[in-house]
This record gives sequence, structure tokens and C-alpha cells, in this order.
Amino acid sequence: MQHGPAVRRRKLGEELRALRDRSGLTSGEAARIMGWHQSKISRIETGRSGVKPEDIRLLLDVYGEIVSPEQRALLEALSASAAGPGPGGDTGRGRQWWHDYRGLLPQEYRDFISLEAGARSARTVELSVVPGLLQTPEYARAVTRAALGGLPEPKVDALVDVRLARQSVLRADPPLELSAVLDEAVLRRQIGGPGVMTEQLRHLAQVARLPQVRLQVLPFSVGGHLGLTGPFVIFSFPNIADLDVVVLDHLTSSLYLERKEDLEAYGAAFRTIQAHALSPQDSSDLISSLADDA
Repeated sequence: MQHGPAVRRRKLGEELRALRDRSGLTSGEAARIMGWHQSKISRIETGRSGVKPEDIRLLLDVYGEIVSPEQRALLEALSASAAGPGPGGDTGRGRQWWHDYRGLLPQEYRDFISLEAGARSARTVELSVVPGLLQTPEYARAVTRAALGGLPEPKVDALVDVRLARQSVLRADPPLELSAVLDEAVLRRQIGGPGVMTEQLRHLAQVARLPQVRLQVLPFSVGGHLGLTGPFVIFSFPNIADLDVVVLDHLTSSLYLERKEDLEAYGAAFRTIQAHALSPQDSSDLISSLADDA
């Protein structure tokens, strides 16, 4: 249970070291061929430093025919998703928009955004609030104020800007595929007051019609359910199942789960919760009805 990009840097390093050993090269020999210092190879292989995808491609060329196309795809994907800065500030790929908020956002939030930006799909269960990718500006502002009471308004504004910038993944090419199950309490909790909530509900009804979004509501009538243990997000990545990760949010930290048994457990939990939820159409009808009655 560690920061997502840190886990990926370590996994990337382990794979690269195994390939170098199979190639018969020492770290010093590989470094000389690449024109690097030997310490750079060491930092990459121990996961202490990221590496750019273009450098990964050159390094794999050095290791030659022992690298299969599948391994190459995995390692390039790992280098792209290991975006969190390691010691010395190496990001492992080009600067991303959230790095401009380095002084405002904790490392765990930046890790989360980097995973979200690189994912092919996200499956999420929410019990209390609308997922950040589906929030309106005023709802996001109300949530931020409630969760971080006493924060100066300029910082609130900046955090709302970050929340809205994250939503660009739903408009990307290709867009993030989002499957969200919301407890009915999310729709009925008056965050920000009736006006803000009405606008948020109408926005949910609208975004639910997007082809890349599957939105379902888990009604109160279901009673107890697996999601009561807490909200979670499962990120999946293009063509590489080994990169899937579950993110669990807590008050002061986030946990990243990548073990196969954890992924299977949370994947099964999501499918069970989804099966008990209203259909997307019935969910949209309920949301629209609540918006009209607000």
C-alpha cells in the first residue's frame, strides 16, 4: 500500500534489472552505451528515480532481442504512469499541468491525478459526495470548504480549479471511461444548499448521457451493501492489466493497492454493488426527478 507512481517506479526498475541481467550487461556497461552515469542506472533499477519513455525505448534497444513486444509495451506504460516526482524532482516524463500546483497539492493527490490522467477506465463507488470528475464548480467549492474548513478563499479557488481541470479526461481522445455507482445519500445530501444541489443534479443527469459515462444509483431500499466499508476507485490502463490499481481515500492519506488478490476482491465488490444498483436509465430518471423536486 504505497503511492501509485512510487510502486510503478519500483516495478519498472525490477523489470529493467532482470532484462539487463539476461542481456549479460553490467550496470556500468549499460550506462556507458547509453551515455549515462552508472548511478542513473542504479537509481532507475531501485525505483528511486523515474525515466522518460523515450529513454526506456533506447534502453530496451540496448538489451536487444530478449525484450518481447509485450514486455516493451508494459515497460513503456510503466514509465509513462510512474509520473510522481522521485528524489531530485525527476518526474519520469514531461511536465504535466498538475505540477504547477506542487505547492498547493499534497504528493498523494498529485499521484492520484497522474493515475487518473493515464488510465483507460475508472470504476468508483461513492457514499457521500459526487465524484470529482462529475462535480459542478459551486458544488466543488462547497465540498472543499466543508472538507477543509478555514482554508483561505484563494486556496479554495485554486483547489476548485484543479478539480475542474481533472475533468478534462472525460473530453480527451480517447476519453476516460467512467463507471460510477453513487449511494442515494449522495443525491439527497444538501451540500451547498438547494440551489447548488439542484444545479449539481441537473449536471449529473446531463453527463450521464455521455457514451463514456455509466452512472448508477444504489437506492436506500438495498439496505446494507459491500460499499459500506468505504468509497474506492479502480483504475485500469490501456492493454496492461498488471497496472491496475485500487485507491482508498482516508482523512489524512490515500492507500494504493496493486496486489492481484486485492484487485480481484475490489473488482468483485464493484460488480456486486453495480448489480444491486438501479439501471443507468432508472438512475437518470431518479436524478432528474430529484432535480425537478428540489
